[in-house]
Amino acid sequence: MPLPHEQPRAIDRRVRVQGVPVDSCPAPSPEAGRGSVRRITRVGEEILNRRCREVTEFGTAELSALIDDMFLTMWVADGAGLAANQVGVDLRLFVYDCPDDDGVRHVGHIVNPVLDQPGAGQRRLVDDFEGCLSVPGATMAVPRTDRAVVRGVDKDGAPLVIEGSGYFARCLQHETDHLLGHTYLDRLSRRDRRDALRQMDDRCADVLARRELKAADLGRSSR
Repeated sequence: MPLPHEQPRAIDRRVRVQGVPVDSCPAPSPEAGRGSVRRITRVGEEILNRRCREVTEFGTAELSALIDDMFLTMWVADGAGLAANQVGVDLRLFVYDCPDDDGVRHVGHIVNPVLDQPGAGQRRLVDDFEGCLSVPGATMAVPRTDRAVVRGVDKDGAPLVIEGSGYFARCLQHETDHLLGHTYLDRLSRRDRRDALRQMDDRCADVLARRELKAADLGRSSR
């Protein structure tokens, strides 16, 4: 219970699309409805281990199609975020469809993102379980800051600032890491990394089978 002089924090629970509150957004997102499913790269593939190239051409049909494909691929894989190198494309871009800890859904994409690091006095690290579509079947506790701000542009080159808290902040940090050539495994101790890879070996086949089934169901429903 708050003290009598305190007011409970009001939460605008509308969906945020590109950081802007809207009354509704279908699931999957409209982008997914235009996309095609792409193969998701797996840990150990070279493209996941190098910094991605900056996007220099905006407003192109190719960039829009890539974003659409990434949204559908993320949805089929039951993901909350997906970076371009996770579909084999060497570009600084990620998409997301992710809730925060207040249950607010955030949907969008960001190109050439740069993560603002909180100052030492504002930094609160939270250990929570984290997975990755490129490490199928594994989850491990990873320390992340509880708030994050990512600055970049949209597919047309317009400036974007996306702020997140809780689980969404974790998503923003995770996807930005990908574009720098890192997976969450790089933030683990050697022992925990080995544990995560063992989990992947044990569960990968089941995870990939679920993805294939969802993609097949999608194909049947679109006929």
